[in-house]
Amino acid sequence: MKGICILGATGSIGVSTLDVVARHPDQYKVVALTANGNIDALFEQCLAHRPEYAVVANPDNVQAFKDKLVGTPIADIRVLAGADALAHVATLDSVDAVMAAIVGAAGLLPTLAAAKAGKTVLLANKEALVMSGQIFMQAVADSGATLLPIDSEHNAIFQCMPAGYTAGHRAKQARRILLTASGGPFRQTPLADLEQVTPEQAVAHPKWDMGRKISVDSATMMNKGLELIEACLLFDMDPDAIQVVIHPQSIIHSMVDYVDGSVLAQMGNPDMRTPIAHAMAWPERFDSGVEPLNIFQVKHMDFEQPDLQRFPCLKLAYQAIKAGGIMPTVLNAANEIAVDAFLNERVRFTDIAKIIERSMARFEPEAADTLEHVLDADLRAREVAEFVIGELLQ
Repeated sequence: MKGICILGATGSIGVSTLDVVARHPDQYKVVALTANGNIDALFEQCLAHRPEYAVVANPDNVQAFKDKLVGTPIADIRVLAGADALAHVATLDSVDAVMAAIVGAAGLLPTLAAAKAGKTVLLANKEALVMSGQIFMQAVADSGATLLPIDSEHNAIFQCMPAGYTAGHRAKQARRILLTASGGPFRQTPLADLEQVTPEQAVAHPKWDMGRKISVDSATMMNKGLELIEACLLFDMDPDAIQVVIHPQSIIHSMVDYVDGSVLAQMGNPDMRTPIAHAMAWPERFDSGVEPLNIFQVKHMDFEQPDLQRFPCLKLAYQAIKAGGIMPTVLNAANEIAVDAFLNERVRFTDIAKIIERSMARFEPEAADTLEHVLDADLRAREVAEFVIGELLQ
């Protein structure tokens, strides 16, 4: 039986992971669950799965969580608080696998700690890889950690790679990756109407059930931009060898084009339990709870090239990965600030790309050779993005 730590247990990926865990109680034991502020959901998860540890990342919420435990069957759970506690539970000796599902830059340090500790890292937090790039991949190589992608697209690519493939290496026979995208809720919205998009409209994804930040990223296609950067690192591919393809039905999750002309595609219903179960059972497979794909109901599948006028964030992601150094970190940090400002109705939907572009213009692609340098660039980019927002609001 393997011990699993779920970083970000109350988010959509964490919930889906626990659903898969519950289907295989003979193979996985929950060692630690973490959450930031949703202590009610964390409490219910602890009741159901009885972890040894619960981490409340936001210290302001920890006492309220401890109070909920009093007099319950789970009163003896070890409760920890703060960012350092996330890294602590991710590196416990009793933990074999770490589901890295914390959204945004907050997931970087505990995910990197898990990689350095040689754990099996189930990577759902794309920002950790986008920010730290080669530092993260070097940690995986040095420790002998196993890195398995959870994003549906990267998991699909991984499944389409040759037998025995290991993340971080170039499959010489693979000449191109076709990275699919649904196109989000505004794929056909008139460009002139995008300025008036509300947060509620932006988070209403047509195919996937995701958190608010990721849903906005999907609407701007920054989510695909971050996935592009991640794919370059996970599969050691040049950005020009990765083509983004809009596929509204979200049945094909990505494809790999081989030198002999073969194109392998991974297909399935749009349900995150499929890639989660694949990674948890790898190199075997087990039941995920996902309904079998009814190909007759699909009827047809459409494919389009992305319009970079409609989705300027995707263009910025290509620019960031080609520039290299700290630029992917800057891109990610500015995006997090811009999306938060949009969700709080401080800026318009179309301002998100403007904030990122203007923030990136104020940086040079310095080397991202140490974690300290990466974290410093992240902090500076957030400050610059807030300054740019201030300029827009004048």
